Amino acid sequence: MLSPPASLTPAGEAGKVMRPRVDIYPSKADLESAAGSEILRIVRLSIRERGVCTLALSGGETPRGLYRRLAALHPGEAPDWSRIHLCFGDERMVPPDDPESNYGMVRHEIISRVPLPAGNVHRIRGERPPEIAAAEYAADLGRTLPLSGERFDLVLLGLGDDGHTASLFPGTDVLREREKSVCAVYVERLSVWRVTVTLPVINRARNVLFLVSGSGKKEIVRKVLASVSPAAEFPAMLVNPSDSPPHWILDSGAGASIQTGTEESGNQ
Repeated sequence: MLSPPASLTPAGEAGKVMRPRVDIYPSKADLESAAGSEILRIVRLSIRERGVCTLALSGGETPRGLYRRLAALHPGEAPDWSRIHLCFGDERMVPPDDPESNYGMVRHEIISRVPLPAGNVHRIRGERPPEIAAAEYAADLGRTLPLSGERFDLVLLGLGDDGHTASLFPGTDVLREREKSVCAVYVERLSVWRVTVTLPVINRARNVLFLVSGSGKKEIVRKVLASVSPAAEFPAMLVNPSDSPPHWILDSGAGASIQTGTEESGNQ
């Protein structure tokens, strides 16, 4: 594990400094393996303690290989899928068979390959008007999250080149939302609508895991992890879970700009 020095430690919304756990692995394959092990640990602990595990998954290409690995586990290694509820951190406003659909990707890589009950899949209906899709998903979460104590056991996040995570983009009103669990958001820079869970939902999660790969992300990773106070300029800086710091799993490309001066402990 690589633990960032104080200069690489973001603070929470209330000003409390939260030192993130940062692990850097030599390759994307190593990142996927490590992330898979961490997710299985959280899933098993959650099931043991509460009987269920609620996961909010992310889209994009970085977690695709991870999802394939989880779906390909041998029966003796696989979790009890009947006790897992799969949710989503955000969604594009497209139908589920669209290549851009987060749900469509997860369905292809996991849902269609494992014995997951249909009622344990909670998707954002991207084919619906944004405000309606947001309200429907909020209602769904209102029925699902009480199973795990009113919060997610794990939220899986990525990181955009502009510092966004989920569909929490710089300059959007959703960053100031404190009451709603889910919002429709118009991203002017992309001229698109999205539906996303809000920061209060993410920051109530028991565990938050960022997965970031590729040298193209090294500078935004550096900027986010170098912050000493939260800044809406890079929304990922506002992710500060109340119970435990976020866990960043990077490959060597994404972590290249923060390795100098960090304390190495075996992942390189």
